[in-house]
Amino acid sequence: MILVTGASGQLGAGIVEHLLTKIPANEIAVLVRDAQKVAALQAKGVSVRTGDYHDVASLQTAFDGIDKVLLISSNDFNNRIGQHKNVVDAAKAAGVKHLLYTGVALKDIQTSPLKPLLEDHFLTEAYIEASGLHYTFLRNSLYFEVVPMFLGAQVLETGVYFAAGEGKVAFALRQELAEATANILVSDGHENKIYPLTGATAYSFAEVAQVLSAIAGKTVGYHSPESSEFEGFLRQIGLPEGIVLMSVLFAAGVKNTDFEETDASLETWLGRKPIDLQTFLQSVFA
Repeated sequence: MILVTGASGQLGAGIVEHLLTKIPANEIAVLVRDAQKVAALQAKGVSVRTGDYHDVASLQTAFDGIDKVLLISSNDFNNRIGQHKNVVDAAKAAGVKHLLYTGVALKDIQTSPLKPLLEDHFLTEAYIEASGLHYTFLRNSLYFEVVPMFLGAQVLETGVYFAAGEGKVAFALRQELAEATANILVSDGHENKIYPLTGATAYSFAEVAQVLSAIAGKTVGYHSPESSEFEGFLRQIGLPEGIVLMSVLFAAGVKNTDFEETDASLETWLGRKPIDLQTFLQSVFA
């Protein structure tokens, strides 16, 4: 039986949706804190297990009878590594054979401006390796879905204002990552492997502006301010401090070429070319 954690989130829900098209519902389990959020899955025959990343005993009970666990990384930045360690410890104690983990496709965490936010992913991978469990690390690229968030609702009028310099990103669509992950989960031969799941092409924000210009039928410019200017602007428009910090660090990471490397794994596990920038931006802005 396969268990997916975080199944009420967008990525987890997408993975379970694709799993239901590939294997019987009674071969799928999900871990959630609130069973009511996945009542529809339970009605389809999916086994709903309740547990909390902070409670090892609840996790161990939830993992009873499970062969594969997909650990979708926690979005709690305060103690993410502690939560992940609890999942690994519980999986090992429950006799889980294979642990898959959704990390991040990033060139070098040690030289990245994003180290304060994303190092937990790599610490988690190291802890899983040391556990002795069979593992698969699914290193997801930045979602295409973050692009509109970085651009803002008025981008066609104001232009692209983002402190990413000439850095490029091999964006991937969340639903395509979910589909590829489901395909990996239901197939064999992935023990102790690492799959960077990225788009086929890396794009700069200057190229984003060019595509937007074609969509809008007018010039949409691109300006990359200094990081301090960008941070000041975000505060000036009233964004919460946490959003300001994340935006500044992700822009710095893109500028540092942290996300520009591409890999064929996503295409392999989709069985087709991943979505491209033009198609995605057309779907959002056309």
